[in-house]
Amino acid sequence: MSDTAYTPPKVWKWEQENGGQFASTNRPIAGATHDKELPVGEHPLQLYSLATPNGVKVTVMLEELLAKGHAGAEYDAWLIRIGDGDQFGSGFVEINPNSKIPALMDRSGETPVRVFESGSILMHLAEKFGEFLPKDGPARTETLNWLFWQMGSAPYLGGGFGHFYAYAPEKFQYPIDRFAMETKRQLDVLDRQLAERPYIAGDDYTIADMAIWPWYGQLVLGRLYDAAEFLDVESYKNVVRWAKEIDARPAVQRGRMVNRAFGDLEMQLHERHDASDFETRTQDKLEAAE
Repeated sequence: MSDTAYTPPKVWKWEQENGGQFASTNRPIAGATHDKELPVGEHPLQLYSLATPNGVKVTVMLEELLAKGHAGAEYDAWLIRIGDGDQFGSGFVEINPNSKIPALMDRSGETPVRVFESGSILMHLAEKFGEFLPKDGPARTETLNWLFWQMGSAPYLGGGFGHFYAYAPEKFQYPIDRFAMETKRQLDVLDRQLAERPYIAGDDYTIADMAIWPWYGQLVLGRLYDAAEFLDVESYKNVVRWAKEIDARPAVQRGRMVNRAFGDLEMQLHERHDASDFETRTQDKLEAAE
C-alpha cells in the first residue's frame, strides 16, 4: 500500500484545486450561481439533461413510450452542459434545487409539475402513461425494489469506482480496490438475478431495466470508464446477455443519442424536438452543412 497518509483537520475547508477533473463544478454549497432562464419548446414534456447514464434513463423511457404509440410522450430535450455549470443557472435550480441532471417539467396539466431525480421521473412517466410499471401486486413491488436498488447502488459505481479509477487527479490503491470490490459485488447480484429471468424484475421489460442498463449494462458493454477488462465484465455472462438485448432495442439506441455531446458525431443529438431530428440534426450532419 503506497497511499500517502492523510490526517483530517479538525474543521474541513474547501480547497478547489483538490477537486480533480470536476473541480470547476463541484462545490460544497447549493443554489444558483447565475441567472439563466431555460428554453421552453412546444411539447408538454420539457427535458433538461445530458446523456450521462442518469440522463439516458429518461430519454430511453420517453423513446420507448413513443414507440408504443403514446403521442403525449412527445418531448423537447434541451442540452445541459454540466462541465460548463449550466445546472447552476437559476432556471435549472428552480426545477431541481439539487442541480443534477436530468430534470423534467411536465406542462400537460393546468399547473406545471417539476420532476427531478431520474427514478422519480421514470415513476412519474410510467404512472402517467400506464407503461413499464405493473399497476399493483408483487410485480409492481419487485420492479420498485430494483429501481431503488439502482438509485442506492449506482453512486458506488459512478461516484466511487468511476471517480477514483478514471477521474481522480491521482490513483490510489485503497479507494480503487474498495470500490472495484463493491462494483463487482453488485454485478454479481445482477448476474444471479438475471440467471433466472430475462429482465431484472421478471418476464417483462420495466423501468427497472431502464434505470439499471445505462449504468451496469453500458459498463459490461465497455462504455464506462474504460474499465471492462479491469473488472472482468465478460465473466458476468447473464448481465452481458441482458445488456446486449436491451442495447439492440431501437428506442434505446435513440435514447442514447439524445443530449449526447461527446463521442462519435453521428451519435450526438444535442437537442431533440421531433422524431425527424435523429435523421437530420445529429452533429455529423450539422457540421457537414456548415
